[in-house]
Amino acid sequence: MTPNKTVAFYTLGCKLNFSESSTIARSFTANGFGRVDFMDGADIYVINTCSVTDHADKKCRKVVKQALKYNPDAFIAIIGCYAQLKPDEIAAIAGVNIVLGAAEKFNLVDYILNYHHDSDAKIYADEIKQVNTFVPSYSLGDRTRTFLKVQDGCDYHCAFCTIPLARGKSRSDTIANTLQSAREAVANGVKEIVLTGVNIGDFGKNSDETFFDLIKEMDTLSGIERIRISSIEPNLLTNEIIEFVAHSHKFVPHFHIPLQSGSNKILKAMRRKYERELYADRVAFIKLVMPESCIGADVITGFPSEMEEDFLETYNFINQLDVSYLHVFTYSERDDTTALRIGDVVSGDLRHQRTAKLRILSEKKKRFFYEQHIGKEMNVLFEMEHEEGMMNGFTPNYIKVKTPFDPLLVNEILEVKLTKVDTDGEMLIEIQQELFA
Repeated sequence: MTPNKTVAFYTLGCKLNFSESSTIARSFTANGFGRVDFMDGADIYVINTCSVTDHADKKCRKVVKQALKYNPDAFIAIIGCYAQLKPDEIAAIAGVNIVLGAAEKFNLVDYILNYHHDSDAKIYADEIKQVNTFVPSYSLGDRTRTFLKVQDGCDYHCAFCTIPLARGKSRSDTIANTLQSAREAVANGVKEIVLTGVNIGDFGKNSDETFFDLIKEMDTLSGIERIRISSIEPNLLTNEIIEFVAHSHKFVPHFHIPLQSGSNKILKAMRRKYERELYADRVAFIKLVMPESCIGADVITGFPSEMEEDFLETYNFINQLDVSYLHVFTYSERDDTTALRIGDVVSGDLRHQRTAKLRILSEKKKRFFYEQHIGKEMNVLFEMEHEEGMMNGFTPNYIKVKTPFDPLLVNEILEVKLTKVDTDGEMLIEIQQELFA
């Protein structure tokens, strides 16, 4: 296939996937391909898949079907976690031309340039134990923030998770190379960097560098207004890191800390590396040194052997915690995970009932957190996205605000007054600072 053709991307899943899709997209444009929107009938569609959420196969099939609706003759390439885990399953989807595993996806342009048409989809996917290199990535153009990949893979092997099977062992680049990637992103005008990875607290493993070393160096980066830490394991989020963020001028007071369960019995069954007491200590210390900080948590409902008393223990534990919001996931079975060997399977109906209860709790937590800030003046970074005449932005501590769309506000940081939480749970504002004053 020759350059000068068009390519469109569709990314499922996490911030890490978005950073990698953006990096792969830049390799296409560097080789003469034009990037277009998904609905523009591209010559090539790249679908970056996820295996964490439910129905990865159904989602992949649907996106393929939609791509072929816009261009029935399109070349379809599938990459990402699902492509590494189930390449044969994906190759059987009508219309798919090529499937690339975890190591091969970053060479997608080369595979396409040298592609020879075949009636069957081609699969290029090494065994995951062979995947041991780190490919720097960061997102550009999709948002006013950039997702900077600082780490990949995971060595934890939690009972419910396929990520080690999809992404391999924990690995990262040097601090020097990571800073260089950050500078490249900053040169493109972004105002906020979000540090992303699978298990970012593991940065520097098998080297003499640590995640704490990384954030100290990131804090010296010129030209960037904000740096945000994405999800970090509670056992790797040290008081040293928390105190550093509290006194930093660039790192914002926002932490997302996976909990998964508030029951020590279930945490042990999940093969997590902490107990609820450690989690509570981390939250308490964050709130002690940063009272206005935002803390998010991941929770899984319906894990095998989760009895009603275990769920209530989780619910009550979270209800008492000073966290600001939850990401609630309904447990679903994953091939090749140790959770499949645990008895006492929770029914699907019960799983969804528990998920609904925690999502209601999350909305209450979020509204309470937002309402504590009404009347305060804070800085907001305004986003590109807008809908029905309104646009959004975020405070340093991750309060989502809403205001009438103004193209001049995009990618600007302005002082606003937080005035009211609307019926959608978003904060309304008054802009206090004159633009370009």
